[in-house]
Amino acid sequence: MRDGEKCISHAIDVHTPSVARMYDWLLGGIDNYQSDRNACAELLTIAPSTQALARNNRAFLRRVVRVLAKEYRIRQFLDHGSGLPTQDNVHQIAQGIDPASRVVYIDNDPIVQAHGRTTLAANDRTAVINADMRDTEVIFAHPAVQRLIDLTQPVAALFVSVLHCLPDTGDDKAPGTLVKRVAARLPAGSLMVICQLVSDKPSVREGVTALMERSTHGNWGRVREQREVAAYFEGMRVIRPGLTDVVDWRPDAQPPPPERRATDWVEWGGVAQL
Repeated sequence: MRDGEKCISHAIDVHTPSVARMYDWLLGGIDNYQSDRNACAELLTIAPSTQALARNNRAFLRRVVRVLAKEYRIRQFLDHGSGLPTQDNVHQIAQGIDPASRVVYIDNDPIVQAHGRTTLAANDRTAVINADMRDTEVIFAHPAVQRLIDLTQPVAALFVSVLHCLPDTGDDKAPGTLVKRVAARLPAGSLMVICQLVSDKPSVREGVTALMERSTHGNWGRVREQREVAAYFEGMRVIRPGLTDVVDWRPDAQPPPPERRATDWVEWGGVAQL
């Protein structure tokens, strides 16, 4: 273990669903428990398209990292609320384009820490740090960030399918304030990648929010509306194709037709340059 990391002192709670482990199950992973699977089953009764939505979101992450690395020549990535390692992680995509690319994953889920450190043990250009993604000062002062991220050069800050996990606290921990605080720490030319779950159906927004609030014992925020996510991008230059359902963000293939799209909720957002 390096970069000043301490051992995880708290045990993994297998009885309380974790957003990271639920996402892992939705992607077909095996790093989850019965509590996570039960919560996913209940979630699917409210929003049946959730599994397809998770996979579409993962495909968006792959595309966006590829575009930023190839077209914008970004070589530094801060992945907030990264979740469990799976196939085609940020470092694998970025380092496949340029092996010198550097990635810091940020998450406070103990199982993410355990798996991340095992997966990245031999990769000295990648690190996973144990931090609440809202603790910007702690993150930027962390030895791993100090070692890997050069703040005189452009950085990509990723908030992919994670801001819905944060409540509207009305203080500096609120999602919009967090985004602006991170943006203020990054040099000109950096990029912000932001998407979160949105729905125009009050029943879905309220039902999912209530379920996740109850299941995760409060470790959840809120399903929002498009206009609320758009506000996160104020003061930034949104790059093409603008803010959209992530399946429509520079797709590799023809996006699904209307009859095959989710009708309950979508991942919505885009990319902006500072």
